[in-house]
Amino acid sequence: MPKYTLKVLTDFASAHTLRDYPGNCSRLHGHNWKVEAEVEATVLDSLGMAVDFKTIKSLAREIAGELDHTYLNDLAPFRDVNPTAENIAAWFFREMAARLNAPGVRVSAITLWETERACVRYTEE
Repeated sequence: MPKYTLKVLTDFASAHTLRDYPGNCSRLHGHNWKVEAEVEATVLDSLGMAVDFKTIKSLAREIAGELDHTYLNDLAPFRDVNPTAENIAAWFFREMAARLNAPGVRVSAITLWETERACVRYTEE
């Protein structure tokens, strides 16, 4: 069966503290995060597209917008869970999958870049 992987990139800026972290990250600090959203498809529509990039970009921007210019610790998903890169990536994945997944199309991975040299890739495979 053929498989197509589509990727889009978006970003957001936010601040957080890591509760109980034994170092500087326990203090308030911020990041300019980059999000790579990967979508897998096994079928193409009548135009020969798996999913319009515009659709994926719009959804990724919408979800990133929920985090943009916020203090992550104040948001419901991170009140009891530390807003680590790992937990943010998992949350982003679940949000995007709930809004996009359909027969033959699914979110396959979210890569969250905390800095230019450090990222986490989350998948449920």
